[in-house]
Amino acid sequence: MDGCWRVLITRPAADNAALGELLARQGIYSHGLPLLDMRPLPETPRERDLLLNLDRYSTVVVVSKPAARLALQRLDRYWPQPPLKPQWFTVGEGSGAILADYGLTVHWPLSGDDSEALLALPEFARSLQQPSPRVLVMRADSGREFLAQQLSKQGIEVDFLPLYQRFLPEYPAGTLLKLIREHHLNGLVVSSEQGLRNLRQLAAQDWQSLRDLPLFVPSPRVAQTARDLGALQVIDCRGASNLAVQAALASSRPIQP
Repeated sequence: MDGCWRVLITRPAADNAALGELLARQGIYSHGLPLLDMRPLPETPRERDLLLNLDRYSTVVVVSKPAARLALQRLDRYWPQPPLKPQWFTVGEGSGAILADYGLTVHWPLSGDDSEALLALPEFARSLQQPSPRVLVMRADSGREFLAQQLSKQGIEVDFLPLYQRFLPEYPAGTLLKLIREHHLNGLVVSSEQGLRNLRQLAAQDWQSLRDLPLFVPSPRVAQTARDLGALQVIDCRGASNLAVQAALASSRPIQP
């Protein structure tokens, strides 16, 4: 090895392509293997009611780019003009840009792409400073339970609007180890806790051979989950954005065998 990173990136295919291009400009080799795929969920009567009553919420949190795109499709269906009352928030810049391009005023943390960073955002705290605040979280079929728990401790009502289902694409057994050996990879990158768990699931019996590779994760909580799963070298990128990953790789060096 020449002392440079050669990493596996595991986002959905389009996001892998964008991250791969950025890393290539920095002289970092990457190989993409999507570990998250998504399918829209059918709308239930309850979820339709949540959208029809969107103006009852003080705060709306959209947790990802797929959630942002699907949320806007449904917003167009029920609200020719978006209601003025809810203030819109995202966890990261990518999803925030989608909402902003639509014309919504949206806030997101400038440092960190996780629930902790959102909770620390002054605009987010101010949006809850009203009588009986309510928060709607637009997400996948699971996720952001920590955010809901922290808000519930403050007596704030939280509803979830599930928009899509996440799943691990099908790959032959041994795919991970084979790719790492064929491409001489010396690092792994995941962008979410679900992506991390899918990595562990796909690794299966090969995990013992892979868990000593440096593993780049987006937040302290995902880092702890990685350690709980047995990963031996965990590096917190302090964010899930492309730039956060690039900065973490630039500030670290692979350990030579």
